[in-house]
Amino acid sequence: MLAISLNIAVINVSRSTGRNMTQHARNGRLNYMTAESSHLGDCPICFLPLSIDPQKSTFMGCCSKIICQGCAYANTLRQREEKLEPACAFCRHRLPKTQKESEMNKMKRVEKNDPFALQYVGVKHKVEGDHEKAFKYWAKAADLGDAIAHYYLSIAYREGKGVEKDEKMEIYHLEKAAIAGHHLARYNLAMHEGGNGRYERAVKHLIISANLGHDGSIQKLKESYKDGHVSKEDFAAALRAYQAAMVAMKSPQREAAEAARR
Repeated sequence: MLAISLNIAVINVSRSTGRNMTQHARNGRLNYMTAESSHLGDCPICFLPLSIDPQKSTFMGCCSKIICQGCAYANTLRQREEKLEPACAFCRHRLPKTQKESEMNKMKRVEKNDPFALQYVGVKHKVEGDHEKAFKYWAKAADLGDAIAHYYLSIAYREGKGVEKDEKMEIYHLEKAAIAGHHLARYNLAMHEGGNGRYERAVKHLIISANLGHDGSIQKLKESYKDGHVSKEDFAAALRAYQAAMVAMKSPQREAAEAARR
């Protein structure tokens, strides 16, 4: 196959336009628009992009904020030096001393219809084997605009756990999550398109997720370049964007936290 020259213009859109974009996608006019950053956004303390690696951030159940490991580590060091009681780096709420107290904090957020807390509790129910209850929590979180919940719903529809299998609904939720900047949803769309022989669409999705710093996507693009499905220019541009995304997620505090974790 000849190398595909993509020349993609990735247009930044807010989540509020997601509904219209998804309708365009389902009509076969997918414009590959995406959010300005990943679905996680920026750390609310240092304002640097959060890493898409879940091991490099911390979810605070007290305020439903995701804190980068750099800010969490710096906060821990400060509290030790000043002999302070452990507290949330963002809202300063005292950290729970037991797992039960931690779960109570999350449920308080659920009662306030916090979308991230809802999808988080949905994951807990899935781990416990209650797929129907997990689906209900994710559906509510997705209605409130949570990209991660849309992604989990796509998996539920694909696997038929908690709901009947439905490929159309799987793709619908993948599109909603991808438009909001969810890298894995975008990657799965690429795999879906590639599996159906639509290689140009698949490559476009991979480039977008690579721009978010997704290692799996840049590796797939590398394979596609070797196979002749991607031009040298497009692969080079995607690689530069991937590297820029990785650099943007770095800071001295995050590097110190990573070193301390090893």
